[in-house]
Amino acid sequence: MQRKIGAITLVVKDYDEAIQFYIEKLNFILVEDIKLDDAKRWVLITPSLDSDTNILLARATTQPQEEAIGNQTGGRVFLFLYTNDFWKDYNHMKSKGVSFLEQPRDEIYGTVVVFEDLYGNKWDLIEIKKNISTS
Repeated sequence: MQRKIGAITLVVKDYDEAIQFYIEKLNFILVEDIKLDDAKRWVLITPSLDSDTNILLARATTQPQEEAIGNQTGGRVFLFLYTNDFWKDYNHMKSKGVSFLEQPRDEIYGTVVVFEDLYGNKWDLIEIKKNISTS
């Protein structure tokens, strides 16, 4: 039996500003944007077309959801964006004004830097060393 995570929900303030951030600043791809009703849309983004995991952008509609925007993991790194060209992605993101919380560093597992999305969720941008398994 094969199983995988298809999507992870990310609570956002506004669909369009979130789409713009992820597409323009992180080079994500808009997979779907379907209007479900007057207030709700099905918005899927992905870092690349061959990625197994998408992000579902979900606009907050309740007070608890609004309070979770930017802090979905209590201040810890929330998502890990793997790349095969760290410096290209880092320089692109930096040129687009993405907020980095530290300088890039080399770790035993690869090159990494922590950045924030438009709402303050923390991400790791990581290029895994070739001799380290990610599966």
